[in-house]
Amino acid sequence: MKNITLKHLLMNMWGMIGSVSVRTKIFGIVLGSTLILSLSFVYQVRYTLTNILTQKTQEQGISIARDIASQAVDMILINDLFSLHKLLAETKENYSDVMYIFLVDTNNQVLAHTFGNGFPLELIGVNQVGPGLFQNTIPLESNDGMVWDLAVPVFDGKAGTARVGISDRSLTQTMFNLTAQLGWTIIGVLVLSLLAATALTWVLTNPILKLVEYAKKIAEGDYSPRIDPWANDEIGDLEVAFNQMAEGLERIDSIRQEKEQLNGQLLEGIILAQEDERRRIARELHDSTSQSLSSLIIGLKNLEDCCDNPEIGPQIEQLRGETSRTLEEVHSMAIQLRPAVLDDLGLEAALLRLIEEWQNRLAVNADLLVHIGEGRLPGDVETTLYRIIQEALTNIAKHAEAKSVSILVERRNGDIVAIIEDDGVGFDHEKSTRIGQLGLLGMQERAGLLHGKLTIESREEQGTSIFITIPVS
Repeated sequence: MKNITLKHLLMNMWGMIGSVSVRTKIFGIVLGSTLILSLSFVYQVRYTLTNILTQKTQEQGISIARDIASQAVDMILINDLFSLHKLLAETKENYSDVMYIFLVDTNNQVLAHTFGNGFPLELIGVNQVGPGLFQNTIPLESNDGMVWDLAVPVFDGKAGTARVGISDRSLTQTMFNLTAQLGWTIIGVLVLSLLAATALTWVLTNPILKLVEYAKKIAEGDYSPRIDPWANDEIGDLEVAFNQMAEGLERIDSIRQEKEQLNGQLLEGIILAQEDERRRIARELHDSTSQSLSSLIIGLKNLEDCCDNPEIGPQIEQLRGETSRTLEEVHSMAIQLRPAVLDDLGLEAALLRLIEEWQNRLAVNADLLVHIGEGRLPGDVETTLYRIIQEALTNIAKHAEAKSVSILVERRNGDIVAIIEDDGVGFDHEKSTRIGQLGLLGMQERAGLLHGKLTIESREEQGTSIFITIPVS
C-alpha cells in the first residue's frame, strides 16, 4: 500500500512538473541551483570562519592571561596591589575585546580587577575557579554578546590565578559584515543567473517553438516551411533532420498527388468510357434491337391474321406476347443504361422518370423534390447525381425493406446537395454488411471525381440517410 501511495505521489509530482513550460523549468533549475549553492557556500564560510575566529579569540585571551600572569608574579610576591591594578587597567585598554581582568590568590581572594565598584564577582564564579588552565562562556549584557572566561595559573598556581574575559563582539561584527558582503554577492550572482537563464531559455526554446509552429503547418498539409539551422549542436541537427523530413514529406505528397491525379484521370476515363459504352449499347438496343423486335411483333401479327389453323394461332399469339414483353425489357434496359431523357431534358425529368418506374416496379412510396434554379447543370454533374441516386435506389430495393423514400436535390451556396432518405432496416456503416461495397465505393468515387463529398448515416432499424455535396462553379 505504501509503494502504491508513493508511486501515485511521484506520478502526481511528475505530472505537475511536466505541465510546466520548458522556460519555467530552466529558470527554476538555474535559479534554484544557484540559490542552493550560494546558501550552502555562505553557511560553509560562516561555519569555518566562526570556528577559526573563535579559536583565534580564545588563543588571544589565553595569550593575554599568560602575559599578565608572567608580569604579576613579582607584584603578587611583594603585595604591590597598585601596580597590579595599573597592569590590569593598561592591558584592558590595549585590547578592545577584553571585558574584564582580575587576579585571585591561592585562597580565591581577589587581589586586583578591572570591574567597577560594587560589581558582583559571584556572577563569573570567582569562588569556583581551581588551579590550572580552563575556559568558560558566560553571558554578559545583551549588547556585548558572549564572552570567554579564560584562566591561567600564576607561578604554577603558587601565586594565584589570572582570569581574562574576552568578548566575541569583533567576531560577531566580522561575521555580520561578511554575511552582508556575501548577501550582495548572492544577489549579483542571482541576477547573472537570471540573465544566463534568460539567454539559455531563448537559445533552447526559440528553435523548439519554431519547430512546433512548422510541425503544425506540416500537419495541416503545408510542406513548404524550412528552418535555417543557427548552430551545429544537437538542436541544429534536429533542425536539419526536420528540414529533411519536410522535404521527404513534400516529395511523398507530390507523388501522392500525382498518383491521385492519375487515378482520378483513369477513373474518370473509365466512367466516361462506361457512359459512352452505355450510351452506345442503349442506342443499339433502341435503334436496332427494339426495331427488330417491333418488326417481329408486326410479322407475328400478320402471320396470325393469315393463319386459319386453330392449333398454330394460339402459339403465334403466345410468341407475339413473349416478344412484346422482351421489347419492354429491352426498352427498360436501354433507359437504365442511358436514359435519353437525361440528355434531352435534364436531371429533373430523368429523376422523375426513374422514380416513377422504380415505384411501379416495387410499389414503394417515393417523393422527389428538385430545386436547382433555372438552366441545366453541367453534364458531368447531372450524370454523377443520376448514377448515385440510381445506385442508392438499387441498394434500397435490394437491402433496405423500406416503405417510403424521400429524395431532395437543391442548390446551396454554389453547391449541389442531394439527400436520399429511407425508413428501412438500416445497416452498420462501419462493416458495410447491409449494402454492397462495390456499389458504395462507386458512389463515393463518382462524387470524388467532381471534388464532391458523400456521407452515409445509418443505424440498424432506424433507416439510412445519404448526403451528397458537389461544388458547381
